[in-house]
Amino acid sequence: MEKIIEQGILYDFYGELLKPHQRKIYEAAVYDDLSLSEIAEEAGISRQGVHDLIKRCDKILQDYEEKLRLIEKFTKTKENVTKIAVITNNLEQLTNSCNDDVKDLVTQMKLLTSEMIEEL
Repeated sequence: MEKIIEQGILYDFYGELLKPHQRKIYEAAVYDDLSLSEIAEEAGISRQGVHDLIKRCDKILQDYEEKLRLIEKFTKTKENVTKIAVITNNLEQLTNSCNDDVKDLVTQMKLLTSEMIEEL
């Protein structure tokens, strides 16, 4: 199960960098959960050809992540924004005795972090 999730995440980030034929086969395997035989029949190639192409795509996508680290950066950013959201919520609890300007700033921070988390 973990491999499918990893393949999906890698594909989400780097799939557009694959050739159209590679994307079609890879999507059929990862997203449509088709068997090698089903994909081979649909694509007009051998089961072994499908297997090799999927392995090659896995390697290509992993190489992109090793070089670019976009998933790693995305994950770290998401963790940091989540931490900011927690801090903002805690700060909001403390603003009861503050003036309206401080309360407004905390509210703005809270809205921004919520938007960022949704976008991630």
